[in-house]
Amino acid sequence: MSVFFSSPTPKLAVSLDDSVATVAVDNPAKHNAFDLEMWKALPPIFSALDQDERVRAVILRGAGAHAFASGADIGEFATLRADAEGGRLYEAENEAAFWAVARCSKPVIAMIRSFCLGGGFGLALSCDLRIAADNAVFGIPVARLGIAYPPGAMRIVTAAVGAPAARDLFYTARRIGAAEAERLGVVQRVVPDADLETATLSLVRQIAENAPLTIRAAKAAIDRSVGIAAPDTDPVALADLCFDSADAAEGRNAFLEKRAPVFKGR
Repeated sequence: MSVFFSSPTPKLAVSLDDSVATVAVDNPAKHNAFDLEMWKALPPIFSALDQDERVRAVILRGAGAHAFASGADIGEFATLRADAEGGRLYEAENEAAFWAVARCSKPVIAMIRSFCLGGGFGLALSCDLRIAADNAVFGIPVARLGIAYPPGAMRIVTAAVGAPAARDLFYTARRIGAAEAERLGVVQRVVPDADLETATLSLVRQIAENAPLTIRAAKAAIDRSVGIAAPDTDPVALADLCFDSADAAEGRNAFLEKRAPVFKGR
């Protein structure tokens, strides 16, 4: 695995292994809480990943064996979010980070262990799929802090888990374990912590081996159906692009020849 471009902050490390990029949250002193610098760094990171043709899929995770993300750095609340004006400015950066992840054209998979709370939970829900260790803990405690969640980001949360589950989690501010998160549809898979990295890599590589244009078209159509697609996204044009691609011919030929297809993304 190699670092292939410089992250705007050392608290977010970006690396590439074959066609799978990894964005690792590395702020262990604060259980991987996000400060403003980290929120601001996510849009340029995901823009670069989106434009890099080598990248087929992205893993978002906590570095090493650390937590996924324990939320926004509460140490900044008294200064950066001390009033409505500061709150709106902070939330604009927060929300921009969520949308950068959600609207990446490449599939983004959250690999979650330990804490996945507050803004960290929102970040995980911005990903396409979530796989969690059995020790993962989820929650959105804004109702215990007396602050509001970014309204635009609420669209992402609701698209991921549905309105009833979103109401439950926001109104109660309760924490849930991995098993209940799976029942609520918050995560798609739960595995023992010792198996988390292997299971995540297996899932992501399975996705990365499939036709990139097909996945891009599917993501655009799904996002449009749940109301979180970028305004300029055209799922019909992306579907047409699939049928006219060399990958479509490769898929047909591989099926007839009884071999694994090798897709190029064009």
